[in-house]
Amino acid sequence: MTHHPIQPLVLDEQGVLRFKKNKIVEFLLDNGGIDLNQIGRGDFSREDREQFAQLIGYSYSGAGDLDYTSSEVLDTAISMYENCKSEAEARAEVLHSQLENARRSMRGGVAELFGMHPDDLPQ
Repeated sequence: MTHHPIQPLVLDEQGVLRFKKNKIVEFLLDNGGIDLNQIGRGDFSREDREQFAQLIGYSYSGAGDLDYTSSEVLDTAISMYENCKSEAEARAEVLHSQLENARRSMRGGVAELFGMHPDDLPQ
């Protein structure tokens, strides 16, 4: 699966953590005769909307309230910011963490399914 690139996070003048704006996108919105309401009504994919929010400099905290922003993108973006990681490194870290969490949460159910104690399952 191909992902859109993730904009880096930056602190704005007021100390708000935001996705770094794309100046061309900002210029097009300010001068192109299209407003955010028109874009909001458009037939765009979740991934395109998610990236657009980043390109216009949406705040990190506010992006979590958007129904089209994934926790994977938010977790990757904050890892890139806090740990000075590349996007690829941060994505790998986030996905590894998601797999570990899934494995831990399924451990009891798998043990029950096979009639075993969870400690008897292979690590």
